[in-house]
Amino acid sequence: MKNVLLVEDDTTLAFGIEYTLKNEGFNVSLAVDLAEARKALHTNKLDIVLLDVRLPDGNGFEFCKEIRAVSKMPIIFLTSCNDEANVVMGLDLGADDYIPKPIRIKELISRINAVLRRNSAEANIASIIKSNDIEINVMQGKVMKRGQEVMLTAVEYKLLLTLIEHSEQILSRNTILEHLWDIDGEFIDDNTLSVYIRRLREKIEDNASSPVNILTVRGVGYKWTSQVNSL
Repeated sequence: MKNVLLVEDDTTLAFGIEYTLKNEGFNVSLAVDLAEARKALHTNKLDIVLLDVRLPDGNGFEFCKEIRAVSKMPIIFLTSCNDEANVVMGLDLGADDYIPKPIRIKELISRINAVLRRNSAEANIASIIKSNDIEINVMQGKVMKRGQEVMLTAVEYKLLLTLIEHSEQILSRNTILEHLWDIDGEFIDDNTLSVYIRRLREKIEDNASSPVNILTVRGVGYKWTSQVNSL
């Protein structure tokens, strides 16, 4: 069961979100201001924070900075302050997502689960991954091939990590799509996946027409075949 800290001073909205999250299997701690939020942060074991910006005794940006000073715990802003400047500020401070009000509860649940999945995957992956002549610095999000940086889009990078994390396993197209669906601003369908596989091969294979890293398993999906070493 994941532990959620919900920081929201609109009690009607807060109770509605709390009720729904509990029904979805989350354990929810509710704070109506920064004072209660700080107390909950130091007394509870938390997995994610849902954070309003405008609070009676300050703003959520302050609390976000305090959390980021001590933790990489996922943070999602829930706020009516959805102009571009506020969104950029929230993300620059280290928030993982930014959801404008009015909240669509099914979307909220999906985004919470997506952020938790990403956080779990990043926590379990090594900081440096080497496979064949490919080296990935996970902390920097940088991919090198024989010492030269390979410029990948966000989807291509996530696709590469997904394949490498499941090295020597045959991944179905549906399984890969499930890993990619939550990339910001991208809708990945079956046809689009073929395009991204081709683009990734063109960037990391010596010969995209005869790949040695990403092999196609006809009728099933794809497999990363090169040996992986993690540091």
